[in-house]
Amino acid sequence: MTKTELFLQLAQPDEKGFSRWVLATEFVGEYKELQLGNGGSWCRASSSLAKKYLVEFDKSLTSGNSIDAVRLNGFNTNKTFSQNIRADIKEFYKNQNCVMLGVQGNSENTKIEIDHKDGRKDDWRVSDVKTQKLEDFQPLCKAANDAKRQICKRCKETDKRWNAKNLKGNPYPFYEGDENYTEELGCVGCYQFDPVEYRKKSALRIAKEAVENTVAFIMNKLYGDEK
Repeated sequence: MTKTELFLQLAQPDEKGFSRWVLATEFVGEYKELQLGNGGSWCRASSSLAKKYLVEFDKSLTSGNSIDAVRLNGFNTNKTFSQNIRADIKEFYKNQNCVMLGVQGNSENTKIEIDHKDGRKDDWRVSDVKTQKLEDFQPLCKAANDAKRQICKRCKETDKRWNAKNLKGNPYPFYEGDENYTEELGCVGCYQFDPVEYRKKSALRIAKEAVENTVAFIMNKLYGDEK
């Protein structure tokens, strides 16, 4: 069960999307995963919960700026994700090679498209051209972007992330996290999200494992018989 589903089970919103105030002190036992450290990733503006509901916070019950209670104040009917990309970002990437296939051409399948790395497209910061960052996007040829789109669609349906070892020669399934999609990591760690970062992290990990295994081998050779 996701954190969004856990909260909905606890809050029990009505058919119009309104719920009672749910105190942060209720996030214990089976609901302990909802504890609001680091700002509450499951209920912030970019969360799947806020995409569907208007989420309201109460910070007046205790001293400080921590969230004391959360409630749903109806369905969110206002926001739709904008796929517009700021002009300077398009300009930066338009002549770069595809980060997956290394190509850039004029044929239909090799033309470069500027891809939203997060295939779920539910981060409202990325939806706003004023707050977009270069690192939110990457250059993909149309063939790679079409394939990624289907992979991300499948992940969204199942919450199971794509295993990079589907590509022969890739040494690890993910560069962070595992196959289970979580609201904390989001798409970070998936090859489809950032193949360049996947390669960098894999190289570092392989180098570290090689050093550790070499040291272990030598120590075992020299002192393996010692008790």
